[in-house]
Amino acid sequence: MASTTTMRFPTNSTVTAVTESFPRRNSISGFISSRSSFSHSKSIFLRRTFNYRSVNHNLNLRRRNSFSVVKCVSGKQKVKDTELQQQEATTSLSSFAPDATSIVSSIKYHAEFTPLFSPEKFEIPQAYIATAQTVRDALIINWNATYEYYEKLNVKQAYYLSMEFLQGRALLNAIGNLELTGPYAEALSQLGYKLENVAHQEPDAALGNGGLGRLASCFLDSLATLNYPAWGYGLRYKYGLFKQRITKDGQEEVAEDWLEMGNPWEIIRNDVSYPIRFYGKVVSGSDGKKHWVGGEDIKAVAHDVPIPGYKTKSTVNLRLWSTKAASEDFDLSAFNSGRHTEASEALANAEKICYILYPGDESIEGKTLRLKQQYTLCSASLQDIIARFETRSGASLNWEEFPEKVAVQMNDTHPTLCIPELMRILIDIKGLSWKDAWNITQRTVAYTNHTVLPEALEKWSLDLMEKLLPRHVEIIELIDEELVRTIVAEYGTADSDLLEKKLKEMRILENVELPAEFADILVKSKESVDISSEGEEDGDGNDDEVEEAVSEKDGTEKSSTEDKIEELPEPVPEPPKLVRMANLSVVGGHVVNGVAEIHSEIVKDDVFNAFYKLWPEKFQNKTNGVTPRRWIRFCNPDLSKIITQWIGTEDWVLNTEKLAELRKFADKEDLQKQWREAKRNNKVKVAAFIKERTGYSVSPDAMYDIQVKRIHEYKRQLLNIFGIVYRYKKMKEMSAAERKESFVPRVCIFGGKAFATYVQAKRIVKFITDVGATVNHDPEIGDLLKVIFVPDYNVSVAEILIPASELSQHISTAGMEASGTSNMKFAMNGCLQIGTLDGANVEIREEVGEDNFFLFGAKAHEIAGLRKERAEGKFVPDPRFEEVKKFVRSGVFGPYNYDELIGSLEGNEGFGRADYFLVAKDFPSYLECQEEVDEAYRDQKKWTKMSILNTAGSSKFSSDRTIHEYAREIWNIEPVKLP
Repeated sequence: MASTTTMRFPTNSTVTAVTESFPRRNSISGFISSRSSFSHSKSIFLRRTFNYRSVNHNLNLRRRNSFSVVKCVSGKQKVKDTELQQQEATTSLSSFAPDATSIVSSIKYHAEFTPLFSPEKFEIPQAYIATAQTVRDALIINWNATYEYYEKLNVKQAYYLSMEFLQGRALLNAIGNLELTGPYAEALSQLGYKLENVAHQEPDAALGNGGLGRLASCFLDSLATLNYPAWGYGLRYKYGLFKQRITKDGQEEVAEDWLEMGNPWEIIRNDVSYPIRFYGKVVSGSDGKKHWVGGEDIKAVAHDVPIPGYKTKSTVNLRLWSTKAASEDFDLSAFNSGRHTEASEALANAEKICYILYPGDESIEGKTLRLKQQYTLCSASLQDIIARFETRSGASLNWEEFPEKVAVQMNDTHPTLCIPELMRILIDIKGLSWKDAWNITQRTVAYTNHTVLPEALEKWSLDLMEKLLPRHVEIIELIDEELVRTIVAEYGTADSDLLEKKLKEMRILENVELPAEFADILVKSKESVDISSEGEEDGDGNDDEVEEAVSEKDGTEKSSTEDKIEELPEPVPEPPKLVRMANLSVVGGHVVNGVAEIHSEIVKDDVFNAFYKLWPEKFQNKTNGVTPRRWIRFCNPDLSKIITQWIGTEDWVLNTEKLAELRKFADKEDLQKQWREAKRNNKVKVAAFIKERTGYSVSPDAMYDIQVKRIHEYKRQLLNIFGIVYRYKKMKEMSAAERKESFVPRVCIFGGKAFATYVQAKRIVKFITDVGATVNHDPEIGDLLKVIFVPDYNVSVAEILIPASELSQHISTAGMEASGTSNMKFAMNGCLQIGTLDGANVEIREEVGEDNFFLFGAKAHEIAGLRKERAEGKFVPDPRFEEVKKFVRSGVFGPYNYDELIGSLEGNEGFGRADYFLVAKDFPSYLECQEEVDEAYRDQKKWTKMSILNTAGSSKFSSDRTIHEYAREIWNIEPVKLP
């Protein structure tokens, strides 16, 4: 009973398609069957609209397999994996190739029967949701088959725990990895939409902030693409970090709204939840075991997001935890008595754990919430991992095999509680001995260090942790005691000064007395001369006080005793007792890795030098990488086509070593012309984007100079904007002709968020926007200089800016950036870089060639000496630096008082003073290097060649290379390719 009907869409375009004869409605049902008739013709409708799954009986397969992941991870039921099911899955996967017609049908199906919106209209936001759901269908088929196959083979899997996963938009990445971009573009065109416009409806998942989360997401992409068995674990933040708005007062923070319309990519696993406990007390049972009882109980609930690999069936899982309290914790009696807040207090306390990424921690409440977040991630994930291990092991469960089946990677110190939590579960719940549990834990867990900044090496209050996690503190104390024993055995007691130094540096517990058995090892005998000298000092002091004192205020006499009491110094408060999470990570893990060659050397030589001397075999380097799929193939299609054309294959997307073949064509005029055209096309897009976001107009013919990253003093956005101010001041001192002759036109673009409580970083944002407001409205300057701050910088913004970039700034104080990953993305896209020898800059410069990198600034090994020079008052700032400060203070950029900001660059000592990050020291070198940039840019042929050589030299910085190294040298896992 099929008939041909004409369907009308919001764009006023029309398409013709075969549908069933249903009554028409002026709504979504204009192209989908009426709800009122669905029960009458359900079977006919499903056969028509679901054909891109039903072609290979995938609907039935999906019904059989849709719970396979849940069953094997919850530990509640063993999956019955037969050869027939595997054969059917393989058959369906191998023949799965939907065309535009079947995709249209599936979009219609989801619009009608799995909607997250009302049926009265089908506009572009609804089109995005329905489209994403069709893609998710395809991912689930691969996803279930992937984990059924891992289950069958019982392979070792890696589990990546991170507080951040900065995914970006999923739609274009997913269909690109599935090689379905063309069919989806055609299908949406038939429905009256452009794929690009539909994709732009997707909000960025607010699950991260910067490089830490972006790295984790790149790793998941590479793990799936390279067919490694792995999972990611994180938290599902309802309101993210924050959405950044730029006002006349600078940065303003508002809550993220990425979940308000639902998330079509996630699958809520309500049957996969685990108990999480806080507070309470530890008691010893009659069996001699420790029991953690009482306290506050919540539940962590799993939300799964499938992550597809590129040109492979493998699809890995990102499991995100949300938190809630049990229904019985809602106090109905209190509610009915009018005490509504009190009634829902337990529910609110549970849910707020996953409200915000990095809640402010200046208050005790904020610190408590952060610690709850970290423990929730660790406990829920480990319970899940252990349940999966027990399910796979079945009757042959052997805990000694746990490290042979499980590798846990802690991304920075946030998941450090994995160590005492795994010990707690193994000892208290599974009944293992301390020795066996410690052996298993150390062989299972590894730690990636991401920072050399002391404030970022987390330390938690021992009192807070003891209150919140009493059993874990007991375990940490025992680990610390074992460490003390190891240190004493290594260094002996003969040199008590050396032993004291090592204990102070290496212990997990800071400012805590030594365990009882070691209490006397640091006691030194005092020489009698010391005692006598102390007595002499006391006598001298008393001689001055035997006479009566006269008060200057009123002339009354006071006894010497009274005077002495008044002069007593304030008692020195005891230093806080702390738990050093980084030290715990080093002790409890079998590998510690840095994320760039220079960073890993600093880790060994400075940050963890004492541990490196004790356990040198633990320390490795794993230089970061980024996925070439998202960061060039999908975000820069014009350049990708050129690369494929000149290399002769698209294999470079998987084997980035092939990018090096571009070197032999770098001088070719045809390639250079295409290269410049692609860059300019991307610049035109950015110009339109800037106009939309900021209202400023910029020229695509100017150099696009970009610094986009988290706002922090060590990243030195202040150095960049001071350089721009100097440039602007010099321009204002020239005639129009002189300006045009002396300066290359530039659009200087900033982006990044300042942490909500980081006052100095927020001042920097305010200063940049004030400079922009002045410069951009100066008619004398025009297009010669523009200063743009792009609000709410995120992955999607980066995907627009990076392909258009010509110069990018990576100018952190040498030795302070662990690696950086944006520098790698810029290099892949043919962007030249100005930077210091810091983080991955060192390796990028080696790979792209010294002549294709603009280097300035002090070296890492010079920094300590330069700070000492400053402290001694020997540093003399460059006159140009003083000129900029005076210019800023003149009020040319508005009435805001920048004394606090500029004051941080002045003086020789004191908190927030003395230019700790050496902006003034590197300023002259930076200006001279920028002059070299201008000179190089004037020669466009030379500049384009340098750009090509940057892309050609970026092959090392693929996350595929990094993941291969982790897999071989830390996790000991092998690729498992589905048949």
